[in-house]
Amino acid sequence: MTNTPEARAILTTKTETPPSRMNSTQAWVTYLSKVELPVLANTLRRIGELTDSSNSTVNELANVILNDAQLTSQVLRLSNTVFYNQTRTQVSTVSRAITLIGFDAVKSMAISSLIVDSLLKRNDRPHLLRCLARAIHAAVQARCLLPKRNEHALEEVFIGALLMNIGELAFWSCETEQASELESRLREGEPTLEAQKAALHTTFTEITRGLVDAWSLGPFIREVVAPGQANSKAASLVRHSVEMARLSENGWRGDDMEKVMEALGQDIGENPAAVRDQLKVNAGEAARVAVSLGIPQVTALMPGSQGSSGEEAVRAPEVDPNLQLQILRDLTHSLTDKPDINEVCQLVIEGIHRAIGMQRVVLLMSDRSGLELVPRKLGGRGTEAWKDNFTIRKDGTGPLGALLPHADCSVYLPKSKTEGVAYDRWLGNVPALIGPLKAKGRLVGLFYADNAAADYVPSDDQLTAFGHFVQNAQLCITLLSSH
Repeated sequence: MTNTPEARAILTTKTETPPSRMNSTQAWVTYLSKVELPVLANTLRRIGELTDSSNSTVNELANVILNDAQLTSQVLRLSNTVFYNQTRTQVSTVSRAITLIGFDAVKSMAISSLIVDSLLKRNDRPHLLRCLARAIHAAVQARCLLPKRNEHALEEVFIGALLMNIGELAFWSCETEQASELESRLREGEPTLEAQKAALHTTFTEITRGLVDAWSLGPFIREVVAPGQANSKAASLVRHSVEMARLSENGWRGDDMEKVMEALGQDIGENPAAVRDQLKVNAGEAARVAVSLGIPQVTALMPGSQGSSGEEAVRAPEVDPNLQLQILRDLTHSLTDKPDINEVCQLVIEGIHRAIGMQRVVLLMSDRSGLELVPRKLGGRGTEAWKDNFTIRKDGTGPLGALLPHADCSVYLPKSKTEGVAYDRWLGNVPALIGPLKAKGRLVGLFYADNAAADYVPSDDQLTAFGHFVQNAQLCITLLSSH
């Protein structure tokens, strides 16, 4: 690595404060690798170095995955999707997944799960969600379009497309002054490249090239991100898939899209019309993969369902009726014995999060003073800061007073963008589901659920299902307060 002053400032000691402003590509690479994302960098490096050459390597991959409980569950979930497992044989262990589905496929699942979890637990900026949606869409397209069907090549193009913009993904996952500055410049309509150079003193492309080397992401990804013409059909396919995913956010038509369709046709030996049909099918597959990766909120940013105008129809994800029924049965069972308010409310949180598809859920209950509602139970990614900060005054004053519920469950619609609260940019500013809990006519709690940056209005089906879950919690409180 270049021995720049910025790099020295970061590398000297872990406890030393990083520079307040990064002024070169190398400074960003060092900052992202050593300060912000060292665990992700090291784990990707370890997985990237493993090639399926012996049993010991297979065991090493299994061990890397098993060391992380979240990663293990994600890989097993993906292993049971049709995208990876067309035999539909149930997979319940990592070693069985490697045997049945293949070393490269499991490696690919591990990398995509790591990227999603490592970045999203740090931040939920709209730019990061859009970049993740684009990366997953491009990766699925490249894998589905590749005519050569050996497993190694399939996973190589998938990971190539997923990581082609790793610099941009890593950048948006970090809360820095320069990220806020770039966000502001882009909001004001400044051209993307000029805005990057002004705010970052470099470009996302340059940061990506630096990270590919620093994180040892491999020769194929290095080829994909290198300047100049692609050296292979596979690298060309990846580049065009990434460009197509970006353009598709504005529909499947347009001069630029036609050019990319032609280029993709040349990459895979098909005519543009056949490519277009295939792309639309693959886009639906990309949305399913995003759900399997645990980020249903990004499906609203993918071009899965087009209106007649060709514009993206942003809508809420489907309610899962089977899971909803299963959790409602569990709730009924809990209420027939001595009802346990903690168990009931935990099931309700899980139902709202998993069956209804709401990203973030909280149950707020009266504090000791009886004047405020404070968090009792939380569910979903991005709710960590709520535990100690989220409060709603019962008299309706304060920045979140508008969230106080009406008589019944309802959809909260922000009237205008408010200043909100310092610990969460979305609270009070995005549509949400709200459900009151009462004891003897007095408000004692409420369920709140939103989708953070995936700023769509919850559907009627979601509101109805939400109401069913909240009714069970209300029944529990009514039973307890009558004793």
